[in-house]
Amino acid sequence: MYKVTLIPGDGVGPEIAEATRKVIDATGVAIDWDVQDCGIEVIEAEGGVPDRVMKSIRSNKVALKAPITTPIGKGFRSVNVFLRQELGLYACVRPCKSYPGMLTRFADANVDLVLIRENSEDLYAGVEFQAGEEKTAQLIETINNFSAGKKINTSKSTTGVSIKPISREGTRAISDFAFDYSIRTKRKSVTSVCKANIMKYTDGLWYDVCREVALAYGAKFEWDDLAQGVAPCSELVGKVKDGSDLLYMERLIDNMCMQLVLKPDQYDVVLTQNLYGDILSDLCAGLVGGLGVAPGANIGPDAAIFEATHGSAPKYAGQNKVNPTALILSGKLMLEYLGELDAAQKLDRAIGAVIAEGKDVTYDLKPDRNDPTAVGTQEMAEAICRKMQELG
Repeated sequence: MYKVTLIPGDGVGPEIAEATRKVIDATGVAIDWDVQDCGIEVIEAEGGVPDRVMKSIRSNKVALKAPITTPIGKGFRSVNVFLRQELGLYACVRPCKSYPGMLTRFADANVDLVLIRENSEDLYAGVEFQAGEEKTAQLIETINNFSAGKKINTSKSTTGVSIKPISREGTRAISDFAFDYSIRTKRKSVTSVCKANIMKYTDGLWYDVCREVALAYGAKFEWDDLAQGVAPCSELVGKVKDGSDLLYMERLIDNMCMQLVLKPDQYDVVLTQNLYGDILSDLCAGLVGGLGVAPGANIGPDAAIFEATHGSAPKYAGQNKVNPTALILSGKLMLEYLGELDAAQKLDRAIGAVIAEGKDVTYDLKPDRNDPTAVGTQEMAEAICRKMQELG
């Protein structure tokens, strides 16, 4: 039996958490759920994420988390970001897969992407300085004194500053994760995405390290000249699986957005930084029907948290209305992480079958969102449970 931390969250979180728990239990995998309340009201009352929640995740090493509201422009920082940083969850995995019957402009594209996003660095590292503070003005003055080229020319009293750290170690870790994942799951290509033509010392470093790791894995380069003069990462040489059938490509972030809209079927694993990954994951979700079917996993060396990509949607709380598929699919990723591959595949087939039939689905999965035959959150979960029994 596995012991898993379950965080119901707030807003619609408790409803989709209940639905997901029901479906995961129906797979037959024995799980002892360690339920930990950690919604916005709890966080505000206790001044942050309670210690008991952190202890539970560190002890169980696996957590399934429903959405938690993050105030916009005020209040505490994102709980998601806090958990990733505190637990060292450096790798974010967000699959985006087409299911027959989904309402999307890309229904015929057969999208099957996995976005792998570095979680710990970049502009989301939280190294920020508020406009109007003396330390911010001092930082701006220091930057201008040291900068031989561009300077911050705006007023020191009205300018806020965010720092974008990109390290060789962080880039190497996420690149290694992406290539290992791609080979293990029999993917065909890894596309590294950044903006190295503009940010040459951060995103340029990103490409340098990605190329080193790709070379160490024996991947084929889309353009041979990318590999010229690159030495494979010494820490990986001799320790990796054969990646000779894996293609390594590079795209600039703006071009990648266009490429994904024009020809999403030509991409497989997309490897990118924190901010770009946050944006691309929503774009990729849009290719397959929206955030309602977009799962996520955040993985580190000692723990993993599985969560839906969408938010807490508090206006729908308590209505038994929202689509539970994203969190259920996140539960499927959790089963794969636990090594329960047969159960994960059975669950995936059942979800696909229920969506394809289009009968027992929530309002957002109906051609007419006002269709009176739409079912509720729990009823869709129950339909997936029945379908697993039918499929055997």
